[in-house]
Amino acid sequence: MNAKKVFFFLTVLVLNFPPEGTFAQKPYSIQMAESFMTWHKDSIAVKEGKPAGWDYEQGLMLKSLEKVWYRTGDAKYFEYIRKDLDRYVQKDGSIRTYKYDDFNLDNVPTGRALLMLSQQSQPDKEKYKKAADLLWKQIENQPKTNEGGYWHKKRYPYQMWLDGLFMCEPFAAEYSKIFNKSEHFNDIAKQFALIEKYAVDTKTGLVYHGYDESKEQKWADKKTGLSPHFWSRAIGWYAMALVDVLDYFPENHPERANLIKYLQRLAPALVKYQDAKSGVWYQMTSQGNRKGNYLEASGSEMFVYTLAKGFRKGYLPAIYLSAAKKGYAGILKEFIKKEANGTISINKTVSVGGLGGTPYRDGSYEYYLSEPIRKNDLKGVGPFIFASVEMEISAENSLGKGKTVAVDNYFNHEFRKDLNGNQEPFHYTWEDRQHSGIWVWGQIFNELGAKTTTISAAPTAKSLKGVDVYIIVDPDTKKETASPNFIQKPDIQQISNWVKAGGTLIMMANDTANCEIPHFNELAKAFGVEFTNKSRNMVQGTQWEQGRLDIPTGNPVFKNTKTVYIKELVTLHVKSPAKAILTQGGDNIIATAKVGKGSVFIVGDPWLYNEYTDGRRIPIIYENFSAAKDLAKWSLQVK
Repeated sequence: MNAKKVFFFLTVLVLNFPPEGTFAQKPYSIQMAESFMTWHKDSIAVKEGKPAGWDYEQGLMLKSLEKVWYRTGDAKYFEYIRKDLDRYVQKDGSIRTYKYDDFNLDNVPTGRALLMLSQQSQPDKEKYKKAADLLWKQIENQPKTNEGGYWHKKRYPYQMWLDGLFMCEPFAAEYSKIFNKSEHFNDIAKQFALIEKYAVDTKTGLVYHGYDESKEQKWADKKTGLSPHFWSRAIGWYAMALVDVLDYFPENHPERANLIKYLQRLAPALVKYQDAKSGVWYQMTSQGNRKGNYLEASGSEMFVYTLAKGFRKGYLPAIYLSAAKKGYAGILKEFIKKEANGTISINKTVSVGGLGGTPYRDGSYEYYLSEPIRKNDLKGVGPFIFASVEMEISAENSLGKGKTVAVDNYFNHEFRKDLNGNQEPFHYTWEDRQHSGIWVWGQIFNELGAKTTTISAAPTAKSLKGVDVYIIVDPDTKKETASPNFIQKPDIQQISNWVKAGGTLIMMANDTANCEIPHFNELAKAFGVEFTNKSRNMVQGTQWEQGRLDIPTGNPVFKNTKTVYIKELVTLHVKSPAKAILTQGGDNIIATAKVGKGSVFIVGDPWLYNEYTDGRRIPIIYENFSAAKDLAKWSLQVK
């Protein structure tokens, strides 16, 4: 078998995941996350022989588990994150074992988990916000070089390390976006700009591990202040920082384009030094098979993550996804091992790499090769999950490419106070990560390749132009909004014309006490459906079985879902061109219709909002997350 056929076989093996069942059949991201949770059942002990503490490896792992949670809707990952942080975060927001006065950027990454928890519906979440504020205070007062670059640690004066960009900037960018610290994006951009100015090697395109502005360190070149070598994990930290920061960086910020240019400059250098035979990267990036050098896991995983995400987000061309696939196939072959107990392990992760300190690390080739190589080091485990998630997304990402999914914010137009005390739209919005939003569903659409947007005006040919899927959820009553926008005849005409031209409409009502049914019904009738005055599945407390609906095999929409939970839904009358696709007890629950070139999906409840898709509220038997993904796929490909 020639090399091309081998690569094709490995790519197919990696990217076409069988249905979930036994441990070995699950996607690698889940296998590794579950393996990790068997090693660290109740806390994340990073340093052997020492108790668990607030640490960047902890933050790395919690972010990787968050990614798996949002890929699966399985709340065990969320609960692990919450319980781990609750070991440290006190009611007043203080953080046990965290030392503010160290001004150590390595203490910041766990703040990303704090931000996630602070945006969830849960009691006592204010403490996570206060803890995040404490880390933000550290950033505001972090010692800086004369040009404004953060010292890596207080005890490492005038030194910028590549590691520090990942440790600090993704948290800083997300915090700045959430809490309207728009001026801080300039500081974030400056950190990357200084690395690009001083640490990039013009010959190779690679980036040196550290830069000493004072040029006093023994490891620093007396003319440039640079450390002497390229270390893959350090470059990996920097690369991941770039693609993660861009998730939060304002689209209209003048420095955003430069960040993308930095990534586009770095990507060719990464591919240039990718080992042609194995597909992975060496510990010392540019040294190849020089004596002592070896293929290393963590840097390889970081590069795969960066290249795959860079392509998915539109920053890099398709050639870099090909390089990522080759790298990922190499990672599975070179580093991953199946254990006798069914877990998987990752080998060949270098334990650490630093500069200066005690004992002194001189940054030499020999130094980097002297550090121990470990099995299941968390700096290899976390990035493996990062890379696996991106590879799993890439296997299904083409479905929604070039398509736009819009949610209505005109007929459903409620407001509340945000975390800053300002008015914000909420209730079935993409941005709302609390239980009232549809953030989880939006993530599903995005990972299928579609763009999500919001229509805040009445539906017109102009506002619906370029929209492939239009979702209207639970239009407001007068008790919800002072001056609600009821659906009128012109709206019905515009939406009908759009559907007939090929659009896919999703209509989600609510029980009659909580939805403006009469006007919404006029729209439904245009497609052969009428919401009745009958509500069912009136669940009492936590008697979940009262909201159970079983989906027969062969359902045209829910092809991978067997059992769902929908409570207090309004039933449907159905006539041509519509047809019921889910019934129970003689009631029509869900209907679809083919109208012209387009399609319509109608249900009497907004059952796919976060409360019922993130796995935290209802028992795991109810597959609402799977249903949300099935419906997303159907809406993006139905003809």
